[in-house]
Amino acid sequence: MEVNRELVNNLAHLSRLYFTDEEKQELEHDLQRMISFVEKLNEVDTKDIKPLQHMSNDINVFREDEIKGSATREEALQNAPTTNGVFFKVPKVIKK
Repeated sequence: MEVNRELVNNLAHLSRLYFTDEEKQELEHDLQRMISFVEKLNEVDTKDIKPLQHMSNDINVFREDEIKGSATREEALQNAPTTNGVFFKVPKVIKK
């Protein structure tokens, strides 16, 4: 795959980023190097290699579930900056 100025411009447009001409040239070079590296992996013979699902021979190593106590509502609200006695109060972030 060849990386050219048109591809860099399209990627910049899609990602809503602005680059100077110098930065675009640098990106073009960097992207081409990355793609060349990935294409180099296609040269490796993997015909007789089974795909890995896990990096070790251990399968489904789970811990036992343990029931532990939790903080009471009063303890949880103790360090909150503002509460209504039942819930944390936070600033409104959604505008209608």
